Amino acid sequence: MNDLWGNALSDFWSGWIIVITLGTIVFCAWVLFGNRKTDKRPDAQGNVETTGHSADGIDEYDNPLPRWWFILFIGTLIFALGYLALYPGLGNFRGLLGWTQERQWQAEMERAEARYAPIFERYRQTAIPELAEDDEAMRIAERLYLNNCAACHGSDAKGGFGYPDHTDDAWLYGGSPQAITRSIAQGRGGVMPAWNQLGDDNLRNLANYVASLSGAEHDAARAARGKALFSATCIGCHGVDATGNPALGAPDLTDDAWLYRHPGQPVREAVLATLHQGRKGRMPAQAPFLGQDKVHLVAAYIYSLTH
Repeated sequence: MNDLWGNALSDFWSGWIIVITLGTIVFCAWVLFGNRKTDKRPDAQGNVETTGHSADGIDEYDNPLPRWWFILFIGTLIFALGYLALYPGLGNFRGLLGWTQERQWQAEMERAEARYAPIFERYRQTAIPELAEDDEAMRIAERLYLNNCAACHGSDAKGGFGYPDHTDDAWLYGGSPQAITRSIAQGRGGVMPAWNQLGDDNLRNLANYVASLSGAEHDAARAARGKALFSATCIGCHGVDATGNPALGAPDLTDDAWLYRHPGQPVREAVLATLHQGRKGRMPAQAPFLGQDKVHLVAAYIYSLTH
């Protein structure tokens, strides 16, 4: 933290922490040595000093700690002082070694990169369709997917509300190796505007027509009235045949893949909600975090799920 923020504490609080920490260690040492009595031999009458506590005929003797136990406590005090001298722990004092968690993380990442980079580089030289058939590569790719993609798309890659299913054949931006790689590396941003200016009745007609395109349950009369409205307002993105436009990320409305539909929700109701609210989806770019070699490997894994 000191690397990022400089001195994180004011001088007062830094000094307060130092005093409390070192004072506690000194107090522990005082208690330890203050109770270290070595002369515990019986007196002339054979009596041994006790604490005065007695119960059921059992007296509590005032004997010192065993020597090994006493030395162990001394060792912990020495270790504590040594640790606080070498590492951060006393307010803003950074320690003699200058250690920070950021530097250790960076060093570990550099070691991992040096060890595994040649492996990922070798995989990157392999075409995605061929790489998708390499079992060892796909085991590595699956771990990358689970660590970086499962939070949104699920550990089974089936997505969820607002997150695409990677196991079907419905692709907003195309399912070719190049398109998948582009989506992962550079991210995607899709916008569906709200159409409330058309009025609720027209939107219901339009929703029923869209539902009819995929054979979902719909009101035939409303669908018939919505067809002309679709031609006037929707074909610019979704196409005359409603099969979508990968260049824009406009979905195919003739299949049964719905990005914004809750389980069991009628298609026309899901479409109506989208028409009323609009949608704004964003897939963040992963290349800055994964690097191009790992992006290539993850793209091959996603490609393998549907091929």
